[in-house]
Amino acid sequence: MSTNSIPAKNDKGKVVVSWTGGKDSCLACYGAISEGFEVSHLLNFSEIQRHCSHDISPDLLYAQAEALGIPLIQKDFTSYEQEFKKVVRDLRNNGGKIDGAVFGHIKTHKNLVDRICEDLGLELIMPLWQRNSEQILNGLIDLGLEVILLSVKADLLGKEWLGRKIDENFIRDLKKHNPSIDPCGENGEFHTFVTDCPLFKYKIKFMESKIVLRGGYWFLEISKFKAERK
Repeated sequence: MSTNSIPAKNDKGKVVVSWTGGKDSCLACYGAISEGFEVSHLLNFSEIQRHCSHDISPDLLYAQAEALGIPLIQKDFTSYEQEFKKVVRDLRNNGGKIDGAVFGHIKTHKNLVDRICEDLGLELIMPLWQRNSEQILNGLIDLGLEVILLSVKADLLGKEWLGRKIDENFIRDLKKHNPSIDPCGENGEFHTFVTDCPLFKYKIKFMESKIVLRGGYWFLEISKFKAERK
């Protein structure tokens, strides 16, 4: 598949995507569309009780949604499961047809999303499940995704890793730095943001940022950005 082409829709059904702004949710979204699903909404949830180290500004998430041309629903939650179910039920009550849900999980949370989809009668779609982390990174590089690190665990990675693009050099340098770190950050070692992908109409470019230490993570806080048409 050409990295510059948008996969054709084959009408396998309408789905929602659990969206974090990072590489895994974007790759899962791309994978679902490639398989013929139509994405009706991106769903993003932020935990009320805990200011997560990888919380991304809603403005950035909405910029991604606009670049994709897919509506984003952003909600705070005390229970992810209950809020996810509520959003899907509300969409259905307003006439929306939702056949499945897409998640970018690789190794964790399978029981949770199994339960959510079973209770809602949704098809569970997990394009990255149980895949090798390094193969996932090589795949996103081959597809032409531009992914940068927005936060890193301070006791594992220094602040100089912030803003790094995931490319062949990143994979090599990460192995050299600490081979025990999962290449996809599956154990919370780092969190990412997608600034460009084949599905985007715009590329997101950071203009102003600052580095902060919060909750044991170095975080690249973006204060100004712009969307550039490709």
